Amino acid sequence: MNLHEYQAKEIFARYGIPVPQGQLASSPEQARAAAKQLGGEKFVVKAQVHAGGRGKAGGVKLVEGFDAVEETAKKMLGTQLVTKQTGAEGLPVNSVYVEKPSAIARELYVSAVVDRSKERIVFMASAAGGMDIEEVAEHTPEKLKTIAVHPAAGLQPYQARELGFFMEMSKEQVDQFTKVLSGLYRIFTELDAALVEINPLIITGEGNVVALDAKLNFDSNALYRQKAIAEQRDYSQEDEREREASKYDLNYVTLEGDIGCMVNGAGLAMATMDIVKLHGGKPANFLDVGGGTTAEKVTEAFKLITKSPDVKAIFINIFGGIVRCDLIAEGIITAVKQIGLKIPVVARLQGTNMEKGREMLKASGLKITPVEDLTEAAQTVVALAKSA
Repeated sequence: MNLHEYQAKEIFARYGIPVPQGQLASSPEQARAAAKQLGGEKFVVKAQVHAGGRGKAGGVKLVEGFDAVEETAKKMLGTQLVTKQTGAEGLPVNSVYVEKPSAIARELYVSAVVDRSKERIVFMASAAGGMDIEEVAEHTPEKLKTIAVHPAAGLQPYQARELGFFMEMSKEQVDQFTKVLSGLYRIFTELDAALVEINPLIITGEGNVVALDAKLNFDSNALYRQKAIAEQRDYSQEDEREREASKYDLNYVTLEGDIGCMVNGAGLAMATMDIVKLHGGKPANFLDVGGGTTAEKVTEAFKLITKSPDVKAIFINIFGGIVRCDLIAEGIITAVKQIGLKIPVVARLQGTNMEKGREMLKASGLKITPVEDLTEAAQTVVALAKSA
């Protein structure tokens, strides 16, 4: 789960991480009032969306005067901001953050993620702040340094100093940076974060260390114990189908192809998408209905898949281990009839009662093609999608 910049900065401030003064506004009039309350002549108006690259997409503007703040907010609010992270549809701008500008002497980068191979929280730092960290890692890896934090010991001051001196900070700045890193580590561990990122972390003209931007992503599996965080969720920033899927414990991710995929198990779902691609098709989604799927889940999965007008065929790949294949077949038949599905379906059922399940699909009289072999099933659904 992601938070907006203004929400992340509120948390940063609580954990002792310096951030610029700013106020949220959901109307041009509120933006003007916020600027007046902040005081000064120049302001930064930032579109609040769950995506990076806002500045390059026109979502961050430095303006002068209250009239300019109001006009800029008017142009941003109610629009769809398109960045390289949002896709072509973009994300809705429902609010803007009006902030006092900072005198920037240097731009740095710092973040923390879980490195599963090391079973550690890993901090990354770079003197090349303000840039896409992926580009830094690819083209100038020597500008990126990482440290792994042992869970028993926690973040140690010497580790923060190591990163600070790597980014050529002065001793006073390293002291400030150590406090920033300590705050980020506490946020990560106490609030069940999956990612914390500051890009850029700036050195101001006065030599102070300040978080000019803030990004927080939280472990969705831990939200049950982070109710205050969960309450800040902005559903308008999420794909409608992915949001609907979560209500039925379905794992759904929208993609850009024309073959809808319904699979049980994340590993099998990835393999299914791979084999569709291998034979010239393009998956329209990732959809894991889970090991203990039911007829109701199958019906809801069909509804999610068919909400996309681009889907021309559906590929069902189910392994009946926990659940019987005949029950899955019954659910498929019921769902196809209930929603009046017109597009072809290719179903591969393997496992408990698979023969019975295939016979049920064959006898249904519906546009469902049961196929036993995975390669043959993938080739069949790709051919059906191309001929649709």
